[in-house]
Amino acid sequence: MLEKLAKQTAIYGISTILGRFLSYLLTPFYTRIFGVDTYGIITDVYALIPFALVLLTLGMESSYFRFAAKAEAAGGDVVAAKKRIFTTMWGITALAAAIFFGVVALSADSCAALMGEAYVAHPEYVVIVAAIVFFDVAGAIPFSALREAGRATKFVTLKLANIVMQVGFAVLFWAVGLFESDFGVGWAFVANLLASAVTTVAVVLSGKAMPKIYWGMLGAMFAYSMPLLLSSIAGTAGEFIDRQLIKYLVPDGSMAQLGIYGAIAKIAVVMTLFTQMYRLAAEPFFLSNFRKEEFVEMNAAAMKYYIIASMAIFLGIALFRDIFALIVGSDFREGIFILPIVLGANVLSGVWLNLSFWYKREEKTGYALWVTLSGLAASVVAGIILIPRAGYYGAAWSRFIAEVVMVAVSLTLNRIHFPTPYDFGRIAEYVVVALAIFFVTEAIAVDNLILKYTINTAVLLLYLLYVVKREKIDVAGLIKALLRR
Repeated sequence: MLEKLAKQTAIYGISTILGRFLSYLLTPFYTRIFGVDTYGIITDVYALIPFALVLLTLGMESSYFRFAAKAEAAGGDVVAAKKRIFTTMWGITALAAAIFFGVVALSADSCAALMGEAYVAHPEYVVIVAAIVFFDVAGAIPFSALREAGRATKFVTLKLANIVMQVGFAVLFWAVGLFESDFGVGWAFVANLLASAVTTVAVVLSGKAMPKIYWGMLGAMFAYSMPLLLSSIAGTAGEFIDRQLIKYLVPDGSMAQLGIYGAIAKIAVVMTLFTQMYRLAAEPFFLSNFRKEEFVEMNAAAMKYYIIASMAIFLGIALFRDIFALIVGSDFREGIFILPIVLGANVLSGVWLNLSFWYKREEKTGYALWVTLSGLAASVVAGIILIPRAGYYGAAWSRFIAEVVMVAVSLTLNRIHFPTPYDFGRIAEYVVVALAIFFVTEAIAVDNLILKYTINTAVLLLYLLYVVKREKIDVAGLIKALLRR
């Protein structure tokens, strides 16, 4: 079973890595075109977009997998049942997105004033971003349907096409000098809008159904999805609140600090990629109809192997962060020292993702709200204390503290309500060994860069060898299995 999860993770992973690689080409691109203040606008907008997407998809993306699985278990006309689920979830989310766009378009000046001084001169930025949100929400359930149906090729092709188009339009606009116009950074949002519109139209045309809301089904759907929605709102707010607190609590140069913070966070791309590709594969996998015994066993094992992989990625980036700093423009590199903190927060984010599958499976999604609200509260309190004093350094720590709190709450709920035999001893061992390697190499002052990176490469390889021997991993067999897929 875990081999199946590994294969699915690899399928989505390859496309996600390639797609994010293309997307993150925009980071070195934009950080060399725009100054830290202007890039702060990009950081701000792309922190807010995920919040809008979560709000308007109404928790239906995760719900779709669960309801589709229940339709299969119920038997009968499964195709018709899944179609009703699909059209209803698609219809209600598309309706919510249309209402959102209409409200924002009609009140663009007011929205721009709320977002800050940088937007007042260009309220059209707000309208364009609202249009991006509309198209992305409208395509969310059709993309979930592709994942549920196992149509990975179609899914990854369209997702990659979206990113290629966005990068292509951005480069084109730069080549013809549009970024130097008064509209400036707005052209970055136009590039995204064009890509989102084309992709959404394509995924809609690839299906055979149109939105149709079966109102009688919405009660059960919202009963399941509403706790997930509230949890996702709190969770996403926890992820962007650090950026908003920088904007409003840093007394001088807030947008510049926001730009630096956003650029450094982008460098943690590999960790973000791994967590995302794992989520894409693990969510439909763990929400399928496994027996409780199988689920518990697989979830426990998955947690351990997630920690192994994520700590290896942590070391691979943190030990070579001076090289990764070259991704961003020179004006942004002063903030590279916060990268290990950001990476640590991303590791913890994947841990509580693993800890969320049991209550989604058991349809006790109300627990998700407790977890994410605790994280949001921790982020706000820590941010209010740290950010006015330490700027983006304080923001990085506030995000890390929030992730620690969410993991602690998630684990407590798991131990009380759904005890899972996680191998805490082995997990702690791998974390301690990885952190020991990191801190020891940091403590050793090596001026010669070649020698420094040789040592860092050697200790990283030793860590990987240690894990393979400790877990008795058949690396050759695992590679063969993935290639067969």
